[in-house]
Amino acid sequence: MRATNTMPITDVELARASAAGDEWAFERIYRSHVRKVYSICLRLLGDPADAEEVTQDVFVRLFQKIGTFRGDAALSTWLHRLAVNTALMALRHRRRRLTYELSDDMRPSLENSPSGSRRDGLLLDRIALERAIAQLPPGYRTVFVLHDIEGYQHEEIAEMLGIAVGTAKSQLHKARLKMRQLLRGARARSRE
Repeated sequence: MRATNTMPITDVELARASAAGDEWAFERIYRSHVRKVYSICLRLLGDPADAEEVTQDVFVRLFQKIGTFRGDAALSTWLHRLAVNTALMALRHRRRRLTYELSDDMRPSLENSPSGSRRDGLLLDRIALERAIAQLPPGYRTVFVLHDIEGYQHEEIAEMLGIAVGTAKSQLHKARLKMRQLLRGARARSRE
């Protein structure tokens, strides 16, 4: 199956062609979605190497399951749900809570930079934010990342995770409260 100038190829058509063995169609799906899948995995797992590994797992699973895609939802929604579920399984299997622990040689040196530097402040804020996200319980973290970082709506998140819309909203609210608490603690520690 190849695109023509007069007929665009939809994700449903690409999925069907891929399920029928068309390597070009699967490659097109991969190229269209790999960055977003990696981004989701990185935010959920917190480690680039783990995110790359899980992204590969997602596309292996996609290759195996592409024939089950019915087109009821957008392929991107279906694929992102697969990415979230695969990342969550990786978290469960590893049984570890991820934190961004910077070694001493990776910490920004404030002694070498002018005090009050805006860039240093932004870097420290970003580090504090990433650490706070990593400290959220997995359910809260997933909903927070999908909604506040990736921009999904509550209905899409509920569909991806197989939960009620109200549950997604509740988890997001609790995640934001926990984030505020964690960030306040980080600010207090940085003032000491």
